[in-house]
Amino acid sequence: MQKNTHILFLDFDGVLHPDAVYLGRQGPTLKAEGTLFMWAPILVQLLDDFPMVSIVLSTSWVRHLGHKRAVRYLPRELQDRVIGATWHSSMAKTWVDETQWDGSTRYNQICRYAARAQLQKWIALDDDGQGWAESSSRHLVACNPELGLGSSFTQNELKSRLREMCS
Repeated sequence: MQKNTHILFLDFDGVLHPDAVYLGRQGPTLKAEGTLFMWAPILVQLLDDFPMVSIVLSTSWVRHLGHKRAVRYLPRELQDRVIGATWHSSMAKTWVDETQWDGSTRYNQICRYAARAQLQKWIALDDDGQGWAESSSRHLVACNPELGLGSSFTQNELKSRLREMCS
C-alpha cells in the first residue's frame, strides 16, 4: 500500500443502515425500519467524485462473517474500492485474547491500521465516536446511529472531509 493512498474507513451498522442489526444463524437481520445497506447508494454517489479513495472496512462484520463475505454485502461499486479491513483472521493467532480486540475502541483499531500502513490521508465514517482523541477528531465523520448516511448533515460533512483529504 502506498503512503499517499486516500482511505475511507467504513463501518456498516449505524452508517449504511440503522444500528439495529443482529448477526444470527441466518445472517444479518435489521431489526428496524428499512433494509440492510439502504444508504449504501448514497455513499456510492458521494464517492463518484473521488475515484482515488479506497475503502478499508472497520466493521465488526469482518470479524464475525469473514472479509470476503462482509464485502459481498456491499454494492459492486463499493466492493471494487475495498482494499482491506482493520480486522484480519490472522490476528486471532497473534492476539493472546481476542476479547482484547473487541475491548479496543474503534479509534484504536483504525489507528493501529493507519500506523501500520503509514497512512497520512484517511477518514473514518462511523457511528462510534468513543475514545477518539481530540487531535484526531478531524479524521472522524460521526453518524447518528439511527440516521447514518440518510442524514443530509452527515452527507455534507463527509463530502467536505473528502474534498479536504483529496485536495
